[in-house]
Amino acid sequence: MTVLYTSDHEWLRIEGDTATIGITDYAQSQLGDVVFVELPKIGRQLKKAEAAAVVESVKAASDVYAPITGEVLAVNDALAAEPALVNSDANDKAWFFKLKISDKNELGGLMDEAAYKAHTA
Repeated sequence: MTVLYTSDHEWLRIEGDTATIGITDYAQSQLGDVVFVELPKIGRQLKKAEAAAVVESVKAASDVYAPITGEVLAVNDALAAEPALVNSDANDKAWFFKLKISDKNELGGLMDEAAYKAHTA
């Protein structure tokens, strides 16, 4: 398993041909209390950098972008019932969606944890 990060504060957990995607702890801390999450439909084809989901907090609404191209395999329905999971467990239980990776070459433009920490410092 590999974890990669985007400059837009999304994380990807890569397992085989599947990427599980969420927002980073840094992103949720900037948003404040999350009150609503809108997830993509299963089966939707997403292109890299396309808006895939929406997260709303008491401060603002923000798009969550597809960090890579792929087909939505699953969504985290728990977020609809309990959007505050994003605040309490952004890097694990509060994943947003899973993609079937279309082009592994797109992973090359993403950051590892050390590079992401430098990016947010």
